[in-house]
Amino acid sequence: MKRTFLVLIFVSIILISCSKSGTTGGGGGGGGATTVDCNTIANKAFAADISPIISSSCAIAGCHAAGSGNGPGPLTNFTQIFAARTSIRSAVSNGTMPKNSSLATSQKNSIICWIDSGAPNN
Repeated sequence: MKRTFLVLIFVSIILISCSKSGTTGGGGGGGGATTVDCNTIANKAFAADISPIISSSCAIAGCHAAGSGNGPGPLTNFTQIFAARTSIRSAVSNGTMPKNSSLATSQKNSIICWIDSGAPNN
């Protein structure tokens, strides 16, 4: 009985230490889900704020450039990005994208708040 209890404690500790923890405000890539208070972040514009982030971090060779079949496909223009906004929000929020780099917290927050505000083409 004692041995079973010790094994359960050991397994619990391992599972807890290996799980992704949620973060508030986001961190580097690979973290847990990001919670953002968009009321404290200025409205983001697609052309000035979002497009440059997507272009430099996502719409690159081997990821979501023209002709890509990865995930939601290419993310090279507003129409493609708007169509994939739910997938983008999820991947950015939970830290699974971009695959080979990470976004700064401010970049993650910009994308999340732009999508949460209706993803306007502004």
